[in-house]
Formats: sequence, structure tokens, C-alpha cells
Amino acid sequence: MRDGRPRSWTSIIVMVVLVILWSVPTLSLLMNSFRGRDAVVSSGWWTALLNPFGQDWTLDNYVGVLQGSDMAIGFLNTIVVAVPATILPVMFAAFAAYAFTFMHFPAKEALFAVIIGVMVVPIQVSFQPMLNLLGPNGIGISGQFVAVWLLHTGFGMPLCVYILRNYMATLPYSVVESAKIDGASHFQTFWLLVAPMAMPAMAAFATLQFLWVWNDLLIAKLFLRPSNTTVIVQLQQLLGTQGQGVELLTAGAFLSMTLPLVVFFSLQRFFVRGLTAGSVKG
Repeated sequence: MRDGRPRSWTSIIVMVVLVILWSVPTLSLLMNSFRGRDAVVSSGWWTALLNPFGQDWTLDNYVGVLQGSDMAIGFLNTIVVAVPATILPVMFAAFAAYAFTFMHFPAKEALFAVIIGVMVVPIQVSFQPMLNLLGPNGIGISGQFVAVWLLHTGFGMPLCVYILRNYMATLPYSVVESAKIDGASHFQTFWLLVAPMAMPAMAAFATLQFLWVWNDLLIAKLFLRPSNTTVIVQLQQLLGTQGQGVELLTAGAFLSMTLPLVVFFSLQRFFVRGLTAGSVKG
């Protein structure tokens, strides 16, 4: 290797096997998205690899998804949901992580332990109280985008606070002390010093949060109307009660993967740095 360490063939073999195992479902999805309903029902996707010229390839699945449903509106609705639901928890959690790391206030450790404990609670148990709170019997915002933004922010903040707090704890405290000596406020210290240094961790969690919100089905199905629902809910509705539309489902699912893949590969450098960082560099 470049740093002089010997190659581990065990690690290489394990990684290759994992890549194959993770790629096979995506490959099968791609193959079936270009096959007709009869071919999908009667034979497996691997037959297209064994006999590619004997298949009845078609683009009707993609045409049916784009023309027969409001998939374009669903994509737009999902972007409207995912972008604020990614930015808000990262922003609020960064403020909280800074306070837990560099500020002193009563019951700080106990409050942080409570936040960590919230991570254990399944989000499904909170759906009924949230429906009562956000619905007509509460503040009446259920069915609007703001309700989904608040839910994703609340559900995503505990993990984000935990990740950012642990990352900020590895930052050199002398930098913050120097800023205090120079008369900088906590707000200035956060925006000018801590936030830029913690950007890899924030970008890593933002990637995970975006992928989670984009692929979310339960919250969007419960707290949005059919008129402003997301693309994942529309994909679920493509599949009938007896398996109708299975060929459309594969095409729609592959289309829904495009934007998350672009986001992931765009932030891959920050994602890797955020997950692997953990030591203070001199």
C-alpha cells in the first residue's frame, strides 16, 4: 500500500464479496425495470444476463411511470420535504453540541443522557401522539410540509447531537479558549471556528439524514395529503393489492434512486472524513 503496509487479502476478498452482495439487488432492479410484466412474472431477472438477446426489452415501464402518475410532482414534493428536514436538525443539533461541549450549565451531563435515551425510543410509538398534536384536535398543521419538517427534525436531532458532540469533543479546546481571550462571544466562536472544523461531521450526518428522509414512507404517508405526498408513497401506491404494477414499481424505484446517489457521491469525501475523524491533529 502507499503507506508501506502490506495488503490484506482477507480484507480485499471480504470487501469484494460485500460489494457483490450489495450490488445484486440493484442490478436485479435495473434488469426488471426494462422487462415487461409477463417476463418479470414468468422468469427471474438473471435470465436477462444469461440470454440478453432473447429478452423483450422495453421502455414502457419508465414511460408508464412518468406519464401514468404524478411522479414529477412527487419528486418535487420530496425535495421540498428532504432539504429543510436535513438542514434544520443539523443546524439545531450543531448549536446543542457546541453547548454540551464548550459551555458549562447545570445538569449538562444529565440532559445529554436524556437526549441519548431518546434515541432508544422507536419513532412508531410517537405517531399517535403526534397525530393528536399536529392534527385537527391540536395545532392543525397535519397534511402540510411544516408538520413533516418538524417530525424529521425532532426524530433526527438526538443522533445528530450525539455525533456532533463526540466530534466536537475531539477538537482542540485551546482554540476556543483563545477566542474567549480575544473577546469573541459563543456565537462568534461557533460560526467562525467550531462550525468550519466540524463541517465533515455535519456533512456526514446530513448525508445520512437526507437519505433517511428521502426514503421515508411512514411519516409521509401519515402526515401528508395525497396532493402533496412524496415519491416513495407514490411508488408504494403503484403496487396493487394483488401484485399489479410490479413492473412499474421497479422502474419507479430506480428513478427514485437517482438524486440520492448524486447527493451521496457529491458528499462522499465529507462523509468519509466525518466517519473516520476522531483524533486531534497537531
